[in-house]
Order: sequence, then C-alpha cells, then structure tokens
Amino acid sequence: MSVKNPAARQLSSVGNAGSASSVSSHSVASHSAASVVSHSVAKYRVDNRSVAKHSVDSHRATLFATVISFVLSALIVVGALTSPSKAMAAGGDLVDPNLAQVIPANQPIVHGNHVISTGHVDMGPRFDNGKWRFLIADDAHKADANAVSVWRYPAETVLQVADQAQLKIPDDKNYSFIGAQPGSTAWVIPETQNPNVVWAGWNTQDPTVMAKLDRGATLTVSGIQGPGNLVVYLQSGSFGQPQVLWDSRKNAQQPIWVDTNTHTHANWVFTKAGVYMMRITAAANLKDGTKVSDTEYIRFAVGSQTSTDSAFSAKWTGPAMPTVKSDAAGASDSSSDAAGNNNAAAKQSSLVPILIWVLVGLAVVMAIGFTFAIISSNRTRRKVMEAVDASKAAKATPWLDGAAGADSAAGEAGAKGSNSAHGGDASGNSADAKGQGTAQ
Repeated sequence: MSVKNPAARQLSSVGNAGSASSVSSHSVASHSAASVVSHSVAKYRVDNRSVAKHSVDSHRATLFATVISFVLSALIVVGALTSPSKAMAAGGDLVDPNLAQVIPANQPIVHGNHVISTGHVDMGPRFDNGKWRFLIADDAHKADANAVSVWRYPAETVLQVADQAQLKIPDDKNYSFIGAQPGSTAWVIPETQNPNVVWAGWNTQDPTVMAKLDRGATLTVSGIQGPGNLVVYLQSGSFGQPQVLWDSRKNAQQPIWVDTNTHTHANWVFTKAGVYMMRITAAANLKDGTKVSDTEYIRFAVGSQTSTDSAFSAKWTGPAMPTVKSDAAGASDSSSDAAGNNNAAAKQSSLVPILIWVLVGLAVVMAIGFTFAIISSNRTRRKVMEAVDASKAAKATPWLDGAAGADSAAGEAGAKGSNSAHGGDASGNSADAKGQGTAQ
C-alpha cells in the first residue's frame, strides 16, 4: 500500500498540473480576446468621436451657408426699401406692354397752340438746337396711323381733361391722401390708359438724351396752382399701396429721380374743374460733366366746360420759384436749384452700385459656404462608412481570433500536460522497477 501511494500521488499531481495548465491557457486566450475587443471598442469610440466632430463641422457649414443666404435676402429687401422709391416705381412700370416704345431720332419739334384731349402724351427732356429743353411728346401717330408724332412746347400746349375722366372718390382710408370727401367727384387721368381721356406720363427715351445722360434725370415739381387739389401717384395693381409723387398742397420742392430710358404713367387726380398749372424742372448731369436744367409750366383744362383758351392765357400766380445754392458754384437761380436737386438724387442713386457690389460679394461668399458644406458632407459620409466598416470588423474578427487563440493555447497546454503525464508514468514505472529490485 505504501509502495503504490507515491505513484497515486504523482498521478494526482500530474492531473492537477494538467488541469491548472489548461485553465491557464484558457485564461490567456480569454485575456487575449478581451484585449482585442477592448481595442476594437476603443477604436470604435474614437471613430464615433471623429464622425461626431465632422458631423458638427458639416452642420456648422450648413448653418453658415443658411445665415449668408438669409443676410443676402435681407440686403435685397433693404436695398429695395432704401433705393430711391420714385425711381424704382418709374422703372417698375415697364412691365406694362403699352409702355414699350422706341422714340425715333430727330422727331420733329413744332410750334403752335395745340389742345390734346385724348391719346398718349409724354413730358420729357429733348435737345432743341443743342439746348436742353423740357417738352411735351404728342404721340398722335399711336392713335392715328396717318398722324405724325411730334414734340411740343409746354407754353403752347393744353392738356384737356374732359368729363369722361370723372370718377367717385372711394370710401377707403387708403385714398384719404387725395384730400376730397368719399363719394365726391374727381377728374382722373389714370395710370392705365382710358381711350376717352388724355393719357399723360413722362419719359427719358429720346435717343440723343439717352446717349448724353449720366444715369438719369430729376423731375422736380416746385409749385401747382388751381381751384382744387392735384395729386399724382403710382399704384401697383388694384391692391397696392398708393405712392404719392406730387401733391399741390405741399410747399416744398418735390423731386423724383427718373432713370435713363424710362417710360412712366401715373394717376393724376384733380378734385375740382378749372385751369391748373404745374411748374416742373427737368435737371440732369451729362456724361461730359455738364449740368443742364429747364423749368416749364404744364397747363391743364379740367372739365369739359373749362375753356382751353383760358388755360393758354393763364398766368402763374403760385409760389415764387425757390432758390437754393448750387453745389457747384453757389449761384441762386432756377438752373442751379434744379442742379442741386439733381445732385441730391444722384447721391441717392450712387448708393445703388455700392449695394449691387455688396450683394455680388455676399453671393460669392454664399457660394463658397455651400461648396464647403457639400465637401464637409462628403467627408462626413466617408467617415461614417469607415466607422461602419470598422464597427463590423470589431464585432466579427476579435471573437474568432480569440476562439482560435484559446483553442491553440488549450492544444499546447494539453500537449504539455500529456507529455508531463507520460513522463510521470515513466518515472513511476522506473521507481516501481527499482523498488521491486530492491525488494528482491
């Protein structure tokens, strides 16, 4: 019994050693797999942080582009509101196909008293024997193919506003600026042509004028006389807010800026029948630096019963011609006054090119912002795809590698344990043999 016990103890020791070796190898394999998984998770988290960072960058770029777009839109609106409104209103009327016209070069300028009661009429600048003049364009040819369109002198022309122009003042507070009771009668030259009423407007479309003008001209009303109110206003459509250009109740000068190659018609509202006179100055800067101006009196005979002869013979009894210092020489006359008004309008209009350049610059910046946003978005997309691939690899490969490592470690431990067991058996056999020899 005592002889066999050492062998039993050796076998027990070898078995325990083999078992310990196997556990150890599995522990190593598990540790290896855990390390790989931990590394993969860490890498996945880093990728996630990278993706998140690029996603934030992309959102910032998109936000930047959106802000630029908003600023651009806001500046366009501000530009529309701060640009000279009267000039814009005049230019805006060109959407009316009836306003499309081309004035022939060297259209005749004629003398002689003439009454215009229907048809198309424009006031505007012309060069008469090289002198800047404010005349009346009688577009008779538009209504009669056999007639000839000519330019006339205001002192020799009466615009007759017959009773066919009568309308009732609407009961609408938006028209309270006319200064007449709702429901009362007014004589109206409409913004849109009425074939039974003279259609009065203005233009800067004479070919010579367009060739010499520096951007445009200023039309300044400095006085209106008559038995009632005369209000001239523009209105966009039936529901647009009226935009008053000239009002006989105002004592101050009332200038409007008219761009080159502009053709405009407005609403002329007379609240009482009778003779009206309007003093108006056309002033401009020419491309060669010359300042030009001309002041004329436009005559109206309002109401079919009003004598046109009385309109021809009417004398100005309204306010005196205002005088202001000219920006150029400090002179005080009607010409310098008109030039001063034109300079003021020109200063306003000079803001338009600056605004245009600002808008162009912002448009370029916005384009760059959108381009940056697209590039960042593409980079983010690539990062996301890389992160997805890394995530898939981290979930699949480490476990397979860990299992293979565990099997390999277990195999090596098993082999070592087997060899140790066999060695132990051999030693035990040798010891038994020696023991038996000794016993014998």
